[in-house]
Amino acid sequence: MIRVAISGAGGKLAGPIIAGLAAADDLELAALYNPNRAGSVVEGIAVTADQSEVQADVVIETVNADSVFDNLPGWRDGGMAAVVGTSGFTPERLDRLRDLWGSGTPCLVVPNFSIGAVLMMRFAAEAAPHFEAVEVIERHHATKPDAPSGTSLATAMGLSESGGVSSEGSEELVEGARGAIVKGVRVHSLRLPGVIAQQEVALSNKGEVLSIEHLSTSYESFAAGALLAARKVQSLDGGVHLGLDSVLQ
Repeated sequence: MIRVAISGAGGKLAGPIIAGLAAADDLELAALYNPNRAGSVVEGIAVTADQSEVQADVVIETVNADSVFDNLPGWRDGGMAAVVGTSGFTPERLDRLRDLWGSGTPCLVVPNFSIGAVLMMRFAAEAAPHFEAVEVIERHHATKPDAPSGTSLATAMGLSESGGVSSEGSEELVEGARGAIVKGVRVHSLRLPGVIAQQEVALSNKGEVLSIEHLSTSYESFAAGALLAARKVQSLDGGVHLGLDSVLQ
């Protein structure tokens, strides 16, 4: 039985993951952490504000990017493997995390827990070397605090590593019209009420366009990938790893 703690209990992402853990036969919901909700009870477990009270094999982080770096040293020092579902990990933040975390235990950064989204990224990276140009268009809810999304950042980095690039022949008449550049790949961020998470990777040659798209219609889409990460993260080498693809066979 793998003992799993959730950091950020009470949040939108944490809820479906907690429910999934409570229903799993091979995973135990061992602890809940959130200083802003200390004392509340979820699935019969009291939420704590004290990291030293969290005893688990694996901790799943669901807090925002501003708080996650405050939490991670405590999990590292407690000897726990970490699964980080926090969005917004740029290449620079990943480097910062590698310096912070070290190589003692594994830490898996998962920009998107949806298995469909992970496969979208995998298929797009496989296709990228065969196309002249590629761009990423991501849509998220209007209150999402960061842009680009962690998923689109990871997608762009994966595309770049596979040889994908964006066309650069147009002059911007309005700054930002062509989107952000991540490792040579253009990323466009849309923020719309009523959307949870949607991403398209558009790849083009002369005479053809391939569009690979994924849509999450419910936060429940993230639970299966989070449980998979909890089951597999301890099998990884110590240090920081990027993407659910690291454990998705």
